[in-house]
Amino acid sequence: MMVQPDSIKTSIAQGMVCEFINVVGDGEHFEAIIVSNEFAGKSRVQQHQVVYRALGERMKSEIHALSMKTFTPEQWAEVNQ
Repeated sequence: MMVQPDSIKTSIAQGMVCEFINVVGDGEHFEAIIVSNEFAGKSRVQQHQVVYRALGERMKSEIHALSMKTFTPEQWAEVNQ
């Protein structure tokens, strides 16, 4: 069964508190934009690790390629001025 972007979005939302999540993809390759206060004070690598933890085993078995853009709410507001 092919992985759907909405199922990835749901897994992220269940694993961490987010203000905004958008996931698009074709069933194999996915791109996500994630906005969360949990990213504050963390490096980009640490932010991605937070998301990987939220996805858990899905990253090892179901999701083969996930490109992420992670933002704090303040960074997201700057990007969307």
